[in-house]
Amino acid sequence: MALGGTLAAFAINFGMFAIARMICGIGFVVTTIYFAKMVSDWFTGKELATAMALLITSWPFGIAIGQIGHVWLAHTYDWRIAFIVASIYCGLGAIGVYTVYRIPKISTNPAKQNQWKLSKNELTLTLLASLVWALFNAGYIIFLSFATHVLTDGGYGLAEAAATISLASWVFLFSGIVCGQISDRTNKPDLILYFCLAVGIGSLLILPMTEYALGLSLAFGLFGIAPAGVIMALTSQAMAPHHRAFGMGIFFSSYFLIVAPAPGIAGWLFDANANSYWPMLFAALMFLLTGIFNAAFRFAQRRLPPLDLSSN
Repeated sequence: MALGGTLAAFAINFGMFAIARMICGIGFVVTTIYFAKMVSDWFTGKELATAMALLITSWPFGIAIGQIGHVWLAHTYDWRIAFIVASIYCGLGAIGVYTVYRIPKISTNPAKQNQWKLSKNELTLTLLASLVWALFNAGYIIFLSFATHVLTDGGYGLAEAAATISLASWVFLFSGIVCGQISDRTNKPDLILYFCLAVGIGSLLILPMTEYALGLSLAFGLFGIAPAGVIMALTSQAMAPHHRAFGMGIFFSSYFLIVAPAPGIAGWLFDANANSYWPMLFAALMFLLTGIFNAAFRFAQRRLPPLDLSSN
């Protein structure tokens, strides 16, 4: 990612810039897979939902910093400076992982070292968990992309609408961690997930009542998207520890295939109906399907032969 950002900063034409962004994208995908694996390795059997929530909330936090800092750098100095600073962040992150991170001893059995395969049971559960995570994120992304249109259609100014909708993401920086902690302490992840999804669906469906937009955006951030860590914790139940590296690759490949077209479908609904409410209905459907596939995961977990999730 640091290499791609540096190359982008010194790009002299579109082709060079495009190659640089592809390098960044490869770095992002690989780090996404392995950060999730690293957290799962360290916290499975402990406070995994809380740890996953901390990992996940770091992404919107970094995006928020970038939206403020990079815009200022580009405006005050030059757009290339923003890429250089971002590359420095990535470089420091790499140094931090190299110098501080230690691989946990998750296995003392040579037969259970990292393996590039999944059993049929693991593959089934991994794909179901990936669907839960993908549908959840699709709903969130659609909310971020189209909720401002709902508010502007209701009389909000563009800046006011954007600020109101952004509250959900800012609140999520705290609610996600709290939700993960509650799940770990009560051991009732499904109940928490279904309750939060219900609040999220209600917030999306009522959003056209723009006089309540502030409260609805806060409710969406406090509850609707809070169970992110709870969902990601499913990965530790879907694959054995010595299969996580390969399993996380399958998990995120499926995730990207589902999430990538979702904003385009929402945009098509928006254009076809000339109504910003249709994307909100689509986002609500994504949240509903999130709950359904979580139930499917639990059903499969009960019906399939139990996995050996021990490290030894």
